[in-house]
Amino acid sequence: MDNERCCSISKNWQEMERFDWKRTIRANILVLRVVGVWPPDDEEYGCNLYTAYKITNFLFLQASILFFQTAFLLLNLIDLQAVTGTIFVLLMEMLAPLKSYSLFRNMKMLKQLMITINSDLFQPKNAQQRSLIQPTLDAWKKIVSAYWFFTLSWLFLLMLSPIFDERVEYRLPFLAWYPYNTKTSPQFELTYLHQFVAVTTISITNISIDSLIAALNMYIGAQFEILCDDLRNFYDAGKDSRDEVKERLKNCVHHHREILKFAQNANKFYNMTILEEFFAGAICIGLSMFQLTVVPPFSSEFHSFISYANAISVQVFMYCWFGNEIELKSTKLPYAIFESDWTSLPQEVKQEMIIFLIRTQRPLKMSAFGLFYLSLETFVRILRTAWSYFALLRQVNLRKQNSQ
Repeated sequence: MDNERCCSISKNWQEMERFDWKRTIRANILVLRVVGVWPPDDEEYGCNLYTAYKITNFLFLQASILFFQTAFLLLNLIDLQAVTGTIFVLLMEMLAPLKSYSLFRNMKMLKQLMITINSDLFQPKNAQQRSLIQPTLDAWKKIVSAYWFFTLSWLFLLMLSPIFDERVEYRLPFLAWYPYNTKTSPQFELTYLHQFVAVTTISITNISIDSLIAALNMYIGAQFEILCDDLRNFYDAGKDSRDEVKERLKNCVHHHREILKFAQNANKFYNMTILEEFFAGAICIGLSMFQLTVVPPFSSEFHSFISYANAISVQVFMYCWFGNEIELKSTKLPYAIFESDWTSLPQEVKQEMIIFLIRTQRPLKMSAFGLFYLSLETFVRILRTAWSYFALLRQVNLRKQNSQ
């Protein structure tokens, strides 16, 4: 009996233990801090060493590689292969400083969102609700892991491709113009190292910020699941008094209002980022598919372009999937209300519930300035657009070869 009692007490204590929402993204926050875009603790950017580190990181790595690659692009505008071989990675590299600026501009709000998500109102109430949200947390981990895998595979293969390429000596991984001769030592080795560190830093910055945005949407979807469960079980005719029911319904309304406020602030943070991402993603997928047709089959470059196309596809899919989940889970609120024991509610509470029901009829849709909704339908449209770019470039290249 004593053992059973101890187990029961331990189980109840575990159920009452606070759920740490930030635990899921703790590694992601750490990476953001390492690349200089997430000040420690609750701090913001100011006149300190971390801000100096961020500025040095931006100027020496991000801005410099973007300048050298853009210069090469402008000097080779008439060369189709050189243009497509540069712009497909240059577009994604340009997004890193833009995303970093968006993070910098909204840092105070983002830190507040991290505090809000761990507040009492957003906590799962019991073990059942924890089990309801766990698949959503696991989905985020799996998709982000796939994103990391394809991006690092692309980097690894592309960085190694010059080593195995015997056709050209002193070839750099990325096409870029430099104001000095890169085909002599040690200029070649130092430039190679700079490209490796710069592009790796940019890629990690992109992955981390994209994963953070997906996490915010994942949190919103999980909160709708918790609210749905609260609505299904907010009234027990045999136990609850009128005052208790009114208080629980009031809490549900307040929870819904705070979820919408959280979603509005999150959407405000990534509005421009999503618009830029969808535009660049369609072009980059199409260009990387075109590059597959102009490099030797099954070479390290060939496999790197496959990894790159998959990485960008997962990147766009991540946005669309969790945005789509928000819409689907928010549509379940009216059904959750009807699944409760509402028939035996007092008339006054029924009237308040009807008002709340009307408010939940419109599903929540995340978007980029209302132009593109984060949905699986949008993801399919982006893939179709990418295929159109690929088909156009393929046709232009074939005509060029035939004319020669």
